[in-house]
Amino acid sequence: MSTLHTVNKSPFERNALMSCTGHLLTGDAVLMIEDGVLGAREGSAAVAAVQAALESGSVYALAPDCTARGIKPDDLIEGVQLVDYAGFVDLVAQHRRTVAWL
Repeated sequence: MSTLHTVNKSPFERNALMSCTGHLLTGDAVLMIEDGVLGAREGSAAVAAVQAALESGSVYALAPDCTARGIKPDDLIEGVQLVDYAGFVDLVAQHRRTVAWL
């Protein structure tokens, strides 16, 4: 089974997303939450990192956190999937372990 990586810091504030994507294995998933969802926006500084993550696994953004930050579904990098809180729980259950990148 694979790992779910959660990133809650903005890519403009910290390098957690860049570090995370550098450690992904095939089948891993990245879930951006809180200010981490800013990295899911098309045109952000994190586009290359997110696209690299999509090549090896799945990338998700927590929908309520996107809404709270004015990010609409059409604003997301192609391939990033929105999940709600129930989807967050499902992702945790589907992966062997969860790693939080701070």
